[in-house]
Amino acid sequence: MRVVLQRVSEASITIDGLVSGAIGRGLLLLVGFTEGDTEEELEWMARKIVGLRIFNDAEGKMNDTLASVGGGILVASQFTLYGDTRKGRRPSFVRAARPEVAIPLYERFVELLRRESSGPVETGEFGAMMDVRLLNDGPVTLILEREPGGGEGP
Repeated sequence: MRVVLQRVSEASITIDGLVSGAIGRGLLLLVGFTEGDTEEELEWMARKIVGLRIFNDAEGKMNDTLASVGGGILVASQFTLYGDTRKGRRPSFVRAARPEVAIPLYERFVELLRRESSGPVETGEFGAMMDVRLLNDGPVTLILEREPGGGEGP
């Protein structure tokens, strides 16, 4: 499981001209799944994200969590996070979980985020063409990875 996390002042997802989800201050998550991802990876990632101390405190240091700033979460599925560009010019997506595997993982991950977070959790739509708008705060962007079976990525 891979997540590109961006600390945002605001973010929204629009699908076919309609806003699907929007937040003010908080986190935009671009989420990809691979074969073998399980409930264990989902739970670990949800707890990790909600507990990260990546918001500035009164002294400008990254000490505050999502809950302490009253932030929201906006989640977008993004299978291209598993794009392999090592060979040729066209990315290979063989490591990305197929929709029949990824959709239940995505839905469960959103459910876990809603359980763990005290703020709103908004989403895009799995597999849809989405326009993602964000105002990155910092900028702060992190890549989180959890390999199936509990191994943490780079």
